[in-house]
Amino acid sequence: MKYVMFEVSASLHSGLFLTTRRRTTIMAAMNRDEAYALMLEHTPSESLQRHMLNVETAMRWYARHWGEDEETYAVTGLLHDFDYELHPEEHPTWGVTYLRERTDASPEILDAIMGHAAYTGTPRTTRLAQTLFAVDELTGLIQAAALIRPDKDVRGVELSSLKKRFKNKGFAAGVNRDEVRQGAEELGVDLDEHFQNVLTAMQAG
Repeated sequence: MKYVMFEVSASLHSGLFLTTRRRTTIMAAMNRDEAYALMLEHTPSESLQRHMLNVETAMRWYARHWGEDEETYAVTGLLHDFDYELHPEEHPTWGVTYLRERTDASPEILDAIMGHAAYTGTPRTTRLAQTLFAVDELTGLIQAAALIRPDKDVRGVELSSLKKRFKNKGFAAGVNRDEVRQGAEELGVDLDEHFQNVLTAMQAG
């Protein structure tokens, strides 16, 4: 997802609908602290840093919900866009190549990062990959809804308001609504429930 300081910009994701999933079994060798340091090193923009932290938060919520390894989900969320600011034309291939050659990030994490950009054609065959795809755009919508509030506090965003913002295509126009719907479908979660899950995660985060 591409971000500017106070507005969600256009996503390039478009996509392939796949429902096959298998349970995450590979533990993340790279830990959260290492992933966070790497993200900061490659991402000067505070808004993009915030986006990845928001995605991490949503990923952690779903990891607990699914009974999956939370560290794996956190690392995936933190690193999914770490190459975007410095290598936008090569995202996410540049980042995945870097992680494969220079870190011990698991193949499942690498596949999930590739899969969140549907234009790569990478199948999302794991729940990890499907979760990343499902929360990526939605966290941007929620953050945008928070930023228009006088207090800019996500804790004040209500589900009913979020649903209205989602239907208004002129609001945070860069958020790909089709991918938000597709992500919920791939997870097998009702769209309203998915909204509430990610909103709850970000409000608690």
